[in-house]
Amino acid sequence: MAIFGYSRVSTGQQTTENQKMEIEQSGFKIDYWFSDDGVSGKVPAGKRPQFAKLLEKIRDGETLVVSKLDRLGRDALDVLQTTRHLAERQIRVVVLQLGGTDITSPAGKMLMSMLAAVAEMERDLMVERTHAGLARARKEGKQIGRPSKTTPEQRIEILEALGRGESVSSQARRYSISRANVIGIRETALN
Repeated sequence: MAIFGYSRVSTGQQTTENQKMEIEQSGFKIDYWFSDDGVSGKVPAGKRPQFAKLLEKIRDGETLVVSKLDRLGRDALDVLQTTRHLAERQIRVVVLQLGGTDITSPAGKMLMSMLAAVAEMERDLMVERTHAGLARARKEGKQIGRPSKTTPEQRIEILEALGRGESVSSQARRYSISRANVIGIRETALN
């Protein structure tokens, strides 16, 4: 069974040589190397060109070695999804940063469960911060959402035209907006 090595650096000025050297010095004889050079850590693992090629080439039951956990994804959730996908294929995933732990082993699965809890907390905190920021912005009187395609004067004109019996479609054409926009203006006025 083959052993695959994977490394990634964010910028073209960086090199993956240190990661490769660390993996080789840990005693692994790598059969196939894949490196994403100049690929941001913000890119999900599956969308990284070389990692995607690695996933196509690696066979069930083989081994993947990385120097650090963050090489397997952009955040805790992406790392968790990537490792679950690999575990489903019985691919052994060794992370040197974690003392050479195979994160598909029982101990590694426990570690990944803790990571999943952290990822869930991370998501919950992000939602909480987003809601708090929106509430603060509303309180400060800031416009939330997409800017209106019509001015207050145009909305009054649309309501008056609709009141005279003109169609929603005619108003949409007149102001170069969608029918849904015209209907939204009418519903907002009714509430």
